[in-house]
Amino acid sequence: MTKARGVNRIETEDANEVTPAPKPETNGAPPEVEKAGPAAKSSKAKTASAVRSVSATDASSRSGERISLLSPGDDRPVPEPGPDGEWDLGRPELYLNRELTWLSFNWRVLGLAEDDRTPLLERLFFLSIVSSNLDEFFMKRIGGLKQQLEAGVTRLSPDGRTPHEQIAAAYEQVRAQVAKQRDVALGVYAELNENDIRVRGWDDVSDDDRAWLREYYVRNVFPLVTPQATDPAHPFPFISNLSLNLLVTLHYPDDDTVSLARVKVPLGIGVPRFIRVREEQLYVPLESVMAGNLDLLFPGMIVESCEQFRITRNADTEQDEETADDLLAMIETELRDRKFSPIVRLEVAAGMAALHRGMIAAELGLDEAQDVFESDGMLALRDLAELARIDVPSCATSLIAPSITRRSPMSAASSTRFGKPGP
Repeated sequence: MTKARGVNRIETEDANEVTPAPKPETNGAPPEVEKAGPAAKSSKAKTASAVRSVSATDASSRSGERISLLSPGDDRPVPEPGPDGEWDLGRPELYLNRELTWLSFNWRVLGLAEDDRTPLLERLFFLSIVSSNLDEFFMKRIGGLKQQLEAGVTRLSPDGRTPHEQIAAAYEQVRAQVAKQRDVALGVYAELNENDIRVRGWDDVSDDDRAWLREYYVRNVFPLVTPQATDPAHPFPFISNLSLNLLVTLHYPDDDTVSLARVKVPLGIGVPRFIRVREEQLYVPLESVMAGNLDLLFPGMIVESCEQFRITRNADTEQDEETADDLLAMIETELRDRKFSPIVRLEVAAGMAALHRGMIAAELGLDEAQDVFESDGMLALRDLAELARIDVPSCATSLIAPSITRRSPMSAASSTRFGKPGP
């Protein structure tokens, strides 16, 4: 007989009261060989009734909210045992979803970013981890589910969901998670400002700071920037995975014909996302600096708008290593396939024109209603890890320096006396 394990709390009538779950008496016999009498069955039923739901006090918020083992957003009723108190382990509602539990873990990471007891710069780092986890989730998990859809797979997951239902449930949680992350980030930025660490846009800094940033941009970044036109004579350019891009709408002064250009933000080794202004604790995102200096890229043209977008490609292209004749060639093929693999997500900054949003989605082969995620704030918050490394000891975790404890002569003599060599 298979029994539920790992549950040590049960619900009571009071939502804030927690009582230990009764344990069935085994009389010293292992559970696998124990004979289930009437009393034991009753005790097992009480224990099994707590498989999917517990009531406890949230230690982080101390608000007494109910904690559920169900994934966030899962509105299915808590399962109950059968009339005889036994569990049918084939029931799908007894199981958690593989994809949604990944997102449940990310909710806990976001909770660390929201907790004001976490050092301020560490909260930035947790916000970065949330975005990095979401990127990987789309590249591996959503990418794999979309491959199942294309292959016509209809097999249900252990919790009774089709690939389409799993994608829909995951998207609902992702949108809620991104919105919550944005709210947490705004709170962290406000606290950074209170500690004289400022993150500002191009329009929010002084004229002197703009002059310094423009000179820095011309010397260090501008040579790496290459605009790509998009018109009937030029097909939509290739967009690399996880790249941050600017979509620029512009025209000539004597011609009302509107042109579009894609400009990739050249982030990478030696090019930080956040530019520090002089020796101050003032940081300006690189894409904001680029948007404020488009006259260098398009001299003599009138810029109508500058919008940001970012894509995520499927990375679930693993091949069978056991059947590969040349392992190195197989790895090279897999890396090449990842570079040109299908796109699974489009992120756009809030305020992008509906025409441009639909055009990009169509060019990338995405469903605008489902696969496009709008963010009211900076895209690619994974780069906040750069700010988390700045040297402000009052906002960071105190490091514990390791030390070596030397053994006294008495302890050395004791070791020798008991047959162990001394130091």
